[in-house]
Amino acid sequence: MTVRNIYDYLNRVAPFSTQVEGDNSGLQIGDFAQEVTHGMVCLDCTPEVIEQAAQLNCQLIIAHHPVMFHARRELISHDPAWLLARHGISCIAAHTPLDRCAGGVSDTLAHALGLTPTPSSELFRLCDLPAQTTAAELAQLVKSQLGVPVQFCDGGHSIHTVAVAGGSGFCGELLTCAQAVITGEAKHSDFLLAQQHGISMITAGHFATEVLIVPVLTAWLREQFPQIQWHIAQEQGPFYA
Repeated sequence: MTVRNIYDYLNRVAPFSTQVEGDNSGLQIGDFAQEVTHGMVCLDCTPEVIEQAAQLNCQLIIAHHPVMFHARRELISHDPAWLLARHGISCIAAHTPLDRCAGGVSDTLAHALGLTPTPSSELFRLCDLPAQTTAAELAQLVKSQLGVPVQFCDGGHSIHTVAVAGGSGFCGELLTCAQAVITGEAKHSDFLLAQQHGISMITAGHFATEVLIVPVLTAWLREQFPQIQWHIAQEQGPFYA
């Protein structure tokens, strides 16, 4: 199996053409012809993850977040791109395509919260609740299901439809879709805007709302490429609470 084989598979299940403007999903570092016998899956391709991959003789890392978002003028010794090249490890990023694809980040987050998402090709998923609830009750559900602290604002209305989007998934479109939004992070002004529109919003952290996809994606890869040894990176978010 080569990097190209794995890239082509990812391009089928989460087409890179569906990435949003400004994203940088796809092969970021490496060689399509490189043979792969060991691979690692992670949320963030950090120096620590790269060291783990090197220790396990991985030839490929599949990360959710891109290693590089913008043009670079320098690559220095602690930069993940430099470290990948140094170790001869290729890296594919599957960012917003994996957010929006069937079974991807948004679907996985909804299921982790015990919600049933409506199929969609958007970055978010709409979920109808079995019974009406309040912002405080929904925030407690998110906190207990994900095991992390949350922040929320109360839109002042009962909630029966929720928009779910991992990471920094809040956008103005969500203000007309549901009575509440569950996402990873949002700006102070986003909370104010939501509240002004009568929308409750709950944030549970970028890392906690997206790292759920790592074991899911690993399971897909193990099923599709059983001849490759797939490893899940040991990682934690950059924040402590």
